[in-house]
Amino acid sequence: MANQDLTHLSIRLHPNIHDKFKYVAEYEGRSMSKQILYLVNQCIRSFEREHGPIELPGQER
Repeated sequence: MANQDLTHLSIRLHPNIHDKFKYVAEYEGRSMSKQILYLVNQCIRSFEREHGPIELPGQER
């Protein structure tokens, strides 16, 4: 996926949460951004296992 195909998400974190999350990401060998993407994908997989595939309008199978 090329960068122009990506959307941007901005979140605000308490400094303690930011620092702890950075620690966890580094511990697992990921940047903070990659760690967030990993967790988001885990969440989606878990949701779809329980509720079935998410079908978006205009999405072709």
